[in-house]
Amino acid sequence: MKILHLTLKKKWFDLIASGDKKYEYRQDKPYWQARLVDPVTTRGKEFDIVRFRNGYRKDAPTMDVECKDICFTSDKWWTPKHGEEFTGNIIVITLGKVLRLEGEA
Repeated sequence: MKILHLTLKKKWFDLIASGDKKYEYRQDKPYWQARLVDPVTTRGKEFDIVRFRNGYRKDAPTMDVECKDICFTSDKWWTPKHGEEFTGNIIVITLGKVLRLEGEA
């Protein structure tokens, strides 16, 4: 099972945990390219689960969420409901259902 580990602020962690937020975004920069892109195929790497962590504390809340897809866009993506706005190239992580939630956010 391949797991992608990501850290989130409380607002985004809570929205994903509640099922309101179905996409996680990262700006297309070298750091994220190295973590999320297969250098041979130049497509998004395949992960079974995204393990989100709310902060950096040792006992920080965590949750596992299905990872449905990782794709790329050069469009302006935003989700007005959540107040996110990005410009330029974006890496989009499509999330499925929450599989496990531990700790209190």
